[in-house]
Amino acid sequence: MVPDDQGGDCLMRADLLLDAVDGLDEALAAVDGFDAALVGGLLRPQPGQAEGLAGLADAVAGSPLASRVAEAADKTAAGAGDEGHFVALAAARTALLGSVHDALVTRVEEAVGRPRGEAAAAPAAGTEQAANLRLAARGWLCDLARAGWRGIDHELVGGAAPVVSAMLPDPASRRPATLLDGFAAELAASCPGATLERVPVRRWADLWSRALLLTLPGVDPEPVVAEATGRLLPLGVDVQEHATAVQAQVHAVFEPADGGTPRLVRASVSAPKPDTVVGAGLWQLLRPHMSLLAAVSEGRSMDLDAMPLTAEGDLVWDDARARAGEPADAFATARVALPTAAAFPVAPLERHPARLAVPVLLEGYGVEEEDGRVVLRTAGGHLGVDTDRLPVAGPLTPEFVASSVACLGLLRWDAGEFLLQPLAVERLVRKKAVAVHAGAWAGGTTDKAGARAEKAATDAVTVLRERAGKLLRK
Repeated sequence: MVPDDQGGDCLMRADLLLDAVDGLDEALAAVDGFDAALVGGLLRPQPGQAEGLAGLADAVAGSPLASRVAEAADKTAAGAGDEGHFVALAAARTALLGSVHDALVTRVEEAVGRPRGEAAAAPAAGTEQAANLRLAARGWLCDLARAGWRGIDHELVGGAAPVVSAMLPDPASRRPATLLDGFAAELAASCPGATLERVPVRRWADLWSRALLLTLPGVDPEPVVAEATGRLLPLGVDVQEHATAVQAQVHAVFEPADGGTPRLVRASVSAPKPDTVVGAGLWQLLRPHMSLLAAVSEGRSMDLDAMPLTAEGDLVWDDARARAGEPADAFATARVALPTAAAFPVAPLERHPARLAVPVLLEGYGVEEEDGRVVLRTAGGHLGVDTDRLPVAGPLTPEFVASSVACLGLLRWDAGEFLLQPLAVERLVRKKAVAVHAGAWAGGTTDKAGARAEKAATDAVTVLRERAGKLLRK
């Protein structure tokens, strides 16, 4: 517990989040050096690019990858890198970011004082399907690496289209195919690379290395799925919006019916969307697919019966296996159940700093504004608030955060520091605590602003459906 200036208590050690993590800067510097080499391409690396390759090899010199990565760095620096060498470099980069992720998770566990759950047994590798298509995908990704981000053009990027089209019908290949499709679309929108004012260096290197590893046999096995029976206590909703898609991810505590250890779980629903549907209208696209959103909006628990649950804590939601339960206040859940809830382990390929999203509760803090952002300050330290992640599809605003006395949110790590993404806050109104949730409109709203946005979205969707119907009839 870290007391604040006013004598309250904060349910985490914010001071621990300010301390440097040993080796983190060095690991990220090695990743940045390799990412910079990808910008100019690996066909004829320049001296600066060779340094980045060597730095990556040095960073994993004490690991089982050492010899293969050292050879890959030498060959690639000489312009003789092949598919095997590029795969080794992608693996080294992924391993380094995985080590950063693990170090940050350890630090967060120290700060929040919660246990980590046991890892599930690794699944046996299934029969590899469509190996020729994955080989073709790997070849395209290697051509990208040789050209570099500055060297991409429509002809090169377009080479992914036939591979993606052939992979998508195969359920076993759909995950890498979807990643390739999105990556290629993003690159196509940025062509030609030579004219780009700014290259998203880390992002494209993340997508490239992940896609390359997913083309390997056995890297993407069938997920381990168990059955979850018990009570689900929602904490809040994280809304992620794209121009053509939207996803809502509910973070919750699951209490097994057999009295086992409570676990931190997630349940996600996504849907394609037209760019005219924004704000509270997004919920219209998501509600029909997951009854949990109504429970979140109403402040209720849900009773699950044999709901599929992956080894990483993701519920594969099925409305037929869930029914609405008793009222369950998210802040009461955070105060009573969250401190003992264990997190699920993260699969090797999913270990990345950007994936960090740990539910936490802060209370008794002071609020300040620093460099244009909200900061929650305690006697032991401070924590910046990432108000840019507040969804417009809800009533929670930066002003409400700034006037709060308690904040339930997701602890994330971005740009070298820990930040808090609010899911809900409590404010004092006439000396009474009033909660404001980012996902309050998930199941519907009587709020005037939310109702107007819902009506506008309904009108937009109706018009689009009429137009689509006319086109289909022609």
